[in-house]
Amino acid sequence: MPNLRKKLPSANALFVFEAAARCGNFTRAAQELYVSQPAVSRMLARMEDHIGVRLFERVRGGIELTESGRILYLKISEGFNGIESAIREIEARATGVELVTLSVSTAFTTHWLMPRMSRLNQAFPSVDLRFQLISGRIGGPLNDVDLGMRFLHDGELDENAVLVMPETLLPVCNERYHEAALTDAGRAHGDTVIVMDDEQRGWHERFSTFAEHGRHVAGMLSFSDYAIVVQAALLGQGIALGWLNVVSHWLLEGALLPAEQEVIVTNRRCCLVTPANKPLRPIVADVRDWIIEETRNDMRIVARKYPKLAQTTLGLSQPRQ
Repeated sequence: MPNLRKKLPSANALFVFEAAARCGNFTRAAQELYVSQPAVSRMLARMEDHIGVRLFERVRGGIELTESGRILYLKISEGFNGIESAIREIEARATGVELVTLSVSTAFTTHWLMPRMSRLNQAFPSVDLRFQLISGRIGGPLNDVDLGMRFLHDGELDENAVLVMPETLLPVCNERYHEAALTDAGRAHGDTVIVMDDEQRGWHERFSTFAEHGRHVAGMLSFSDYAIVVQAALLGQGIALGWLNVVSHWLLEGALLPAEQEVIVTNRRCCLVTPANKPLRPIVADVRDWIIEETRNDMRIVARKYPKLAQTTLGLSQPRQ
């Protein structure tokens, strides 16, 4: 820290630089900081002189970070986010409540977590659970969160990732749609397939039972949010590709059924991951372990309810692409 103080004209320069870089404009930064625009300009000019490099380039309509500026902004942002998170945690602990932030999909939150939220609250009455929700495919870095659900390949697994289950896929629909498909003996009407994005188009072709039973696609529904894909299947709008870690609750309730007695276990792993740059708090580990145990209990019950799927449901088959 003594060396850091020598490298800056003042500690306030960090706040001025962060605001200017984030706003992309000296005037907006000045308004946010309740100072004049010339004061912002002077402080950043002093900072550039002190460090000995240019941090900003003036462009039409505002400013842009130089390469050096981008390097500095990234680290300052990480530091400020960490400080803000620590202050929130301290404030929460003072009230007897511990904040835990999850980075998960809207689908997992809506269709897996919400139905068992009362059990979660009973298990952790002093936890204030917050969500960083992802509507499409889950991925990306874990920024300003305690725990994130991610699908990882074997080479991406490290000490910060704990296995929940292998990525397990199966076609799902509701009972009314399933019964209508069974009575369509000649498969004359075809299936409506529900997809999330272009990458999912043709997912039904990965399941050999579709071709074996003469099924074909007659229509397609596409949504950008996987939570809506599952909801459409629940309402009988067609067949959706089900991620077992998301749809297991509805399979156990009977609101969704396997459209075919086939699952695919890929070579990815559903994991709960903690940020490498953030110490693992005991309460975060407890919430993580609770989610894992609940998920694995779902898998055991699904295996008993659908014995034809039992082997691959439990992740015992060889991974397939």
